[in-house]
Amino acid sequence: MFNKFFDKLKNGLAKTKNNFTDKISEALKSTVTIDDDLYDEIEEILVTSDIGVETSMYIIEKLKEVIKEEKVKDPQLVNTYLKKVIVEIIGTDKGTLIPEKVPETVLVIGVNGVGKTTSIGKISAKLKNENYKVVMAAADTFRAAAIDQLEIWSERAEVDIIKHQEGSDPSAVVFDGIQAAKARKADVLICDTAGRLHNKKNLMNELEKINRVIDREFSESARKTLLVLDATTGQNAVIQAKEFMEVCKIDGIILTKLDGTAKGGVVISIKHSLGIPVELIGVGEGIDDLQEFDPEAFVEALF
Repeated sequence: MFNKFFDKLKNGLAKTKNNFTDKISEALKSTVTIDDDLYDEIEEILVTSDIGVETSMYIIEKLKEVIKEEKVKDPQLVNTYLKKVIVEIIGTDKGTLIPEKVPETVLVIGVNGVGKTTSIGKISAKLKNENYKVVMAAADTFRAAAIDQLEIWSERAEVDIIKHQEGSDPSAVVFDGIQAAKARKADVLICDTAGRLHNKKNLMNELEKINRVIDREFSESARKTLLVLDATTGQNAVIQAKEFMEVCKIDGIILTKLDGTAKGGVVISIKHSLGIPVELIGVGEGIDDLQEFDPEAFVEALF
């Protein structure tokens, strides 16, 4: 099973690898000494892999330190130490979608087009396969398409959905979702919530209202908020995350479309810049292609 997932991850990260580690290996081949020119070249490769300027500079500083400490003279060994530095940044904590305790309420936020609804569908299917009872609440009521899309996913994943008309009060949908989750003894209630960052005040008010409803009606449930980001947007995803963090507390990140981008380095930037764990990554279109994030497997696939 691990090999199957690792192969998917490796294939998904192929574009990032070409843009990142392969270029570094190429640079090291033609290098005789470890000097400032080499560090500058590596830094440039990191920045163009969407690791971001701040994180790239941090990586280079750490790399210089460790190379000096270990008295490394052979440029061919630089890759090994670079890998160690990146592992240190990303950490070893694996992502998970299994609830710490049940019942659990999961709020999923993210702007349109990042793959939010699809991610909710895939999470629901995975939880159902793990024998958890799931109820979806279609609380992104500002787009009829979001409600319709979630309904299609609820049928595909074979889980219940609670929905209202387009334009309804999102907190009213969550209220009904909670009542349904209680009545049906569901383990997990997953709420699709809107992500209109152009009006942060409205979004903040809406999320506060939803959280008040959960506090009042479902205080016994554990709660987490997951932010969905699109890996193909690179550093813009980090900027987006920072803006969402101004609006609410984010417990974890779902990073979609890693298979379609050379900007997979953004995973390193997210961990370094935001300190928020990446819980799930999307490496394909299939229902099983949303994987729990394994930092060590990620770095292995990258190198």
